[in-house]
Amino acid sequence: MSKIGKNLKKLREQKSISQDRLSKQADISLNTIAKLELEENPNPTIETLQKIAKALEVGVDDLIK
Repeated sequence: MSKIGKNLKKLREQKSISQDRLSKQADISLNTIAKLELEENPNPTIETLQKIAKALEVGVDDLIK
C-alpha cells in the first residue's frame, strides 16, 4: 500500500493548505489531490509528484517515504 496519500495529507495539513489551494499552486486538478489523499490513485506520475512537492516546498522523497 502506498504511503503517498498519507504523507501528502500530513504535509498539506502541517502547512495549513487546503486541497483546493494546493491544486492551484501545483497546477493540477483538485480531483487529483483528493484521489491521491484517498489513495484511489496509488501510482501518480513523477511529474505530478514533482508539482506537488514544489508547491509544498518539500522534496519528492518526502511524499513517497
